[in-house]
Amino acid sequence: MNDGPVNGGRMPKKERMRFVSAEQVAQLAGVSRSAVSRTFTPGASVAPATREKVLRAAEELGYHVNDLARGVLANQSRLVGIVATRPEVGFRAHLAAALAKSLIRRGSIPILVNTGQTEEELLAAQKMLIGHRAEAIIILSGSPPASFLELAQRNGQPLVVIGRSEPDADHVRAGNSEASRSAAAAFYESGWRRLAVIGSNSKTPAIVERESAFLSAAESLGASVMVARGDDSDYQGGVAAGRALFSGRIMPDAVFCANDLIAFGLMDVARQEAGLRIPEDLAIIGFDDVPESAWLSYQLTTFRQDPQTMAQRAVALMERRLENPDAPPACERVIPELVIRQSFRP
Repeated sequence: MNDGPVNGGRMPKKERMRFVSAEQVAQLAGVSRSAVSRTFTPGASVAPATREKVLRAAEELGYHVNDLARGVLANQSRLVGIVATRPEVGFRAHLAAALAKSLIRRGSIPILVNTGQTEEELLAAQKMLIGHRAEAIIILSGSPPASFLELAQRNGQPLVVIGRSEPDADHVRAGNSEASRSAAAAFYESGWRRLAVIGSNSKTPAIVERESAFLSAAESLGASVMVARGDDSDYQGGVAAGRALFSGRIMPDAVFCANDLIAFGLMDVARQEAGLRIPEDLAIIGFDDVPESAWLSYQLTTFRQDPQTMAQRAVALMERRLENPDAPPACERVIPELVIRQSFRP
């Protein structure tokens, strides 16, 4: 028996993907092709008996409407781009997930674009989404350059920015300054006078706002404030900042961290390397309330950003812009709530 290659020594060709067509549904249902199209077009006129035949045939064959083709004909798709740098990290991961769920609920198709923060990288992501006729873009990372905004406006593509203030775009912002000032006041009212704030050298708008608001509020109260920063606003950044903070002769009583990932790094260094007890020797407040904040190892007191609320506000702004393209830019501000755990109890 010959077990060698078939087709004269050539490997068999891979079967091409073939989706069930509207024509196949029409043949099985015994109706015209146009009757199938009308059945799946909202508001189109079709006899009840014909509709029933078409739907039964479509179910039997596993047919689904070609939304991509419809989008091309209408010069618009239901795609919505979510543009983010490192979308898998920290609060950004939960926000991206919440956005995807909110968009799917409204019938949109979320497309996550993992990009950098340079103008070239952001514009490349935008051009790809415009090429696929995305109906809107929601950007989570990097301040979009003026050219980004101009290109969106020329193509009538709604743009929503989360986490930073953009005067020419709809945006959703957390109450960074309010929460940071509240953290400084809470430490001061609890008797702590040697305070510290940890940000990062990434200098994203949210991190800078939290750091500067805390510093200003604490100094106005008469407290001394140390500042430490890691390279990025992540766990390793918190570790590096913590080591720098604890290397001096004067140790802080309480530390405000610009996000929870930074706080986790700081807490591990404080306990494992500096021999400090939390909160007896060092009180800590974070920002975001990612799920790990409630873990037994951390029990972090932190300001909660609700990803579901922020996602819903962003989608609402997108819908408003789609309905009224000429409306002035709008801002939705979400004020974080302090969640009390063991790292600091006022």
